Amino acid sequence: MRLLVLAAVITLEVMSASFVVGQQIDFNRDIRPILSNRCLACHGPDDARRESGLRLDDAAIATKALESGHAAIVPGNPEESEMLARILSSDESTRMPPAHFGKPLSEIEISKIRRWISQGANFARHWSYVKPERAEVPAATGDFANWPKNAIDNFTLHKMIELKLQPSPEADGLSLVRRVYLDLIGLPPTPEEGDEWNKKLTGENGLINDQVYSELVDSLLARPEFGEHWARKWLDLARYADSSGYADDPARTIWPWRDWTIRAINSNMPFDQFTVEQLAGDLLPDPTEDQLIATAFHRNTMTNNEGGTQDEEFRNVAIVDRVNTTMAVWMGTTIACAQCHTHKYDPISQDEFFQIFAILNNTEDADRGDDSPRLQLFTAEQKQRRSVIEARLADLDQIMATPTEAVAPRGIFVSQHGSLDPVVVRRRFWTTGPSAFQRQPRKMFTPSKFRSSPALTQSRLQLCRFRQFPLLIFQDRVAAMVVAILSSRN
Repeated sequence: MRLLVLAAVITLEVMSASFVVGQQIDFNRDIRPILSNRCLACHGPDDARRESGLRLDDAAIATKALESGHAAIVPGNPEESEMLARILSSDESTRMPPAHFGKPLSEIEISKIRRWISQGANFARHWSYVKPERAEVPAATGDFANWPKNAIDNFTLHKMIELKLQPSPEADGLSLVRRVYLDLIGLPPTPEEGDEWNKKLTGENGLINDQVYSELVDSLLARPEFGEHWARKWLDLARYADSSGYADDPARTIWPWRDWTIRAINSNMPFDQFTVEQLAGDLLPDPTEDQLIATAFHRNTMTNNEGGTQDEEFRNVAIVDRVNTTMAVWMGTTIACAQCHTHKYDPISQDEFFQIFAILNNTEDADRGDDSPRLQLFTAEQKQRRSVIEARLADLDQIMATPTEAVAPRGIFVSQHGSLDPVVVRRRFWTTGPSAFQRQPRKMFTPSKFRSSPALTQSRLQLCRFRQFPLLIFQDRVAAMVVAILSSRN
């Protein structure tokens, strides 16, 4: 058995080596993994750990002569390349990678590097940082010329033929219905739905009807479950939870953002709009309520309400989380490493991490126990009721701003300065001049007791509106007593 395993390994090595010899070397596919795993820890972008001033991830530095007078890589000439000489060295003191870092490169890895240098040592950026270019659609020929139904099929067929494979037979109608249901809404069809669509798809001849298939897809895209299914995946990316996290993990109300996400997907919102409204909806001109709700994407950060914690510390933790989430979700790359040091493999510096941090470090939330600031939301019925109340308040403002005999009888005169100002008393208490209450808040009406603010204590109209202020019904005698008390304190 051991001999068979050894023979299989040797065969695999020989096949791999012959495959390398016969192909054009691709830097990202063949060379970058070797450099990243075996070389860049000491010869990469990290300034603090770089040895001999050599960077093998930078073509200009890798191909120029260093202090020794040698160049690590001489394009087109592997025999003159110091990098290959060090890799092949039998001297443990000069061999690369060094013994303490790991095993020597395998024969296949060495063959790849040699061929890469021979072919010109062409460097390339990682595919994720290269702007996509539309490829030419390969033609479908031979026995499967009529198999593709769209351009994607052409590419898959081309690769299958290249690998000496062929397409599988087309699925039966019921299997196809089930697959589409699971893909688009995450739920299987009911038995009745499955039978109904199967009959429509296959018809009498048993072949799949492409028109009916399109109708099936459209019907599922129009169902609310489509947005619910695909919103789940976005909620995972956004670290959504109905609680605040950490040890006590109290409940939080953030489900309106979840529902906004579902609505956005079901309405086929363009992705650029989907992005702007979640990252900066509050900065749009005259943002709508929905656009403000969208910004809760970055309120999914955890908050720590445990006793003894520092709010500023966890506010910064939340900003770091927003940096990492923004880059992972929209850029498809992790950036967490760069919080502490320039990234060793990706082109992301520590400075760039904190430049993004600065952009996101300008919000009002600060790890408060009540998760403030919060957005108050009302149902349609509540909004209608509020409009009626606000209209009534506007009418009362107009009445209260006109202290004439036609509105209310002339009453008592009170002033914080000892002079006379008119006070109207009619089941409410207010003044048209300097505040009367400023003389009596300590014992009778302490603003802090009602969670008031300095602005409220300065305005009688606002004080009358204040919902937590008790209903004050001052009859003339009671008001006269108040005036007498104030007068006695002058």
